Amino acid sequence: MTSKPDSFHFSSTYVVLEDNGDAVPIAVSDRFYQDLEHQFGDFKGKRLISHYTFEKDWDSWEMHPAGDEFVCLLSGQVDFVLEQDGGEHTVSLNASGAFVLVPRGIWHTAKVHEPSSVLFITPGEGTQCRAIASKSD
Repeated sequence: MTSKPDSFHFSSTYVVLEDNGDAVPIAVSDRFYQDLEHQFGDFKGKRLISHYTFEKDWDSWEMHPAGDEFVCLLSGQVDFVLEQDGGEHTVSLNASGAFVLVPRGIWHTAKVHEPSSVLFITPGEGTQCRAIASKSD
């Protein structure tokens, strides 16, 4: 962290938590994930604190093999769908402050019921994504 604390906003800055305890602010841009990879490599031992707003369902599944993901609803209403035990398990977040801990290695996606704001703490190393199969597949 810088020697002088400063104010940041999630609309322009996310934070990487280093394995040594440092918190590193990272500017959000169109090249954010490329910049993240350039600066932090494989992201081993690190976590990303990020904020997203959603107006529609996710178009993909994601999975984080390096650890559990903390997902906290700030506003709106979202269902997180987790693939577990050969089926889908839905966790509804419908009040500010409601959160889910998505277990390591579990594929998950989101169904958005109204415009929503969500805070994530993600173990990014090895994250995988896959498209949601269409009804015709």
